[in-house]
Amino acid sequence: MVLSKSGWLNKEVISISFSAFFADLGYQAVMAGFPVFLVLVLKAPVWVFGLAMGIAYGPGALFGLIGGILGDKLDHKRVSTFGNSLIGFLSMSGIASVLWIAILFIVLGWWARNFRTPSRRVLLARAVSEDDRSKAFGFLHALDVGGGMLAGIYLVLLVAFGVSFSKIFLITLIPIAISTALLASVRVNGTAENSDYDSSHASVKSPNEWVPVRRTLFRAILVATLLYGLSSYSFGFPILTVSQKIHSSTAGLAAFIVFLGVSSVVGLLAGRYVPNNSVGLSLFGFLPAAVGSELIGISYVFGLGLWVYYLAVCFLGAGLGVIETIEPTLVAKYVPEAIAGKGMGYLTGSRSLGLFLGNILLGALYLAGPFIAYTYATASAVCAVFVLLSAWLYTASERTGTPV
Repeated sequence: MVLSKSGWLNKEVISISFSAFFADLGYQAVMAGFPVFLVLVLKAPVWVFGLAMGIAYGPGALFGLIGGILGDKLDHKRVSTFGNSLIGFLSMSGIASVLWIAILFIVLGWWARNFRTPSRRVLLARAVSEDDRSKAFGFLHALDVGGGMLAGIYLVLLVAFGVSFSKIFLITLIPIAISTALLASVRVNGTAENSDYDSSHASVKSPNEWVPVRRTLFRAILVATLLYGLSSYSFGFPILTVSQKIHSSTAGLAAFIVFLGVSSVVGLLAGRYVPNNSVGLSLFGFLPAAVGSELIGISYVFGLGLWVYYLAVCFLGAGLGVIETIEPTLVAKYVPEAIAGKGMGYLTGSRSLGLFLGNILLGALYLAGPFIAYTYATASAVCAVFVLLSAWLYTASERTGTPV
């Protein structure tokens, strides 16, 4: 694999990023519409939605780890393409008239999405030099959630014009198929043995060797990611909160568009301007997420209006934009090349495990009151900030002379 003369924005980065764009252009419409479909069409209580997301996210952690490990042993391109092709299960949920079948399709599609993600991240990391990875991951995230934002827009428009969820969800199979074709066209080497390992940009001394300080920081990222997962509930909850409080499903779905739009722009900027270390990830990623959750809870209690909800959603989106850009960049830097997929798998798994527990807890706490639920989410995100900052301070002496 040879980088283009244009630098980090080469053909492979563009193909991988637009694959992410089309994937989100499809399945994010399903994920945004599913809570409304489940609660308002199939008449399920809100806690069932929380349980469904928990089932998707929980075992999804294992599928993320399995996908990363298989990518290391087999081929990251094949693993990511295969997983991406199965995301279409999500699109089938709208044709189900029985509650458990709709949930089954959502679960299978989300497991496939997690299975694909670590290998896709490895392919992107290998497509650029280490110095340019944050820019590449920022570009990936911008197109990723940019596709999701457009998905939210056409979802709102189609719902407003009375198109059924079953038809909308089936339409999403088209962009998912395009996404898979783009990923299959990528020409980055999918195995560590055949990759163009550049020692001048080496994450560690050799493709198989851990540097102790980086192992410590990597573990801290996993713990912080787990805590953030506990706080980063499915966005279906804010959609339901806004929809129920403002008495408008359109307003709830529009919040999803705002969230993704802000996240896309911030992700692109984060790759260039946010410090590539634990401090940057903590203060510009996890902390804004904590502020956003608390604002939603406060707005619900005091009835502060739609614009305060949207402000809170902007904080959530900004936090996610930084997290999705800096997290994989740091993992690619800290983890030895030979087990890069396993490292990305642990990252996906930690987030999914947190989401599994977080959605169940948030669903239960939501019954006691949205303010309590969102305050819990805030506390968990704040804990993630403290974990990363503590690890950064703890390794201060070890980091002398070791670029991290």
